[in-house]
Amino acid sequence: MLWTIIITLVAGTIIGLLGKLVAPGDRDNIPLWLTILCGIAGCLIGSYLYAALFDCSDMNNCTNGVDWWRHVWQIGVAALLVMIAAAVTGRSGTPARR
Repeated sequence: MLWTIIITLVAGTIIGLLGKLVAPGDRDNIPLWLTILCGIAGCLIGSYLYAALFDCSDMNNCTNGVDWWRHVWQIGVAALLVMIAAAVTGRSGTPARR
């Protein structure tokens, strides 16, 4: 159980940061904890979308080796979630003018 939590946090951090990197525009204005949440959600949702769309009944054994396309889907979903999070939080990249 502890390893599952650790792996989820590490994967969520990596996928979230990659999603933030590929998201268009200035997305550096959301906090790290929100980036990690977007990455975790991107991992889960991206994996399930990939499995559903490409008829892969066993998500852990879709290919022999590293399933790069699944990771691309995860990063894409995380990028979408980062853009949504940046829009919802309402933080702008520019300082407030007085």
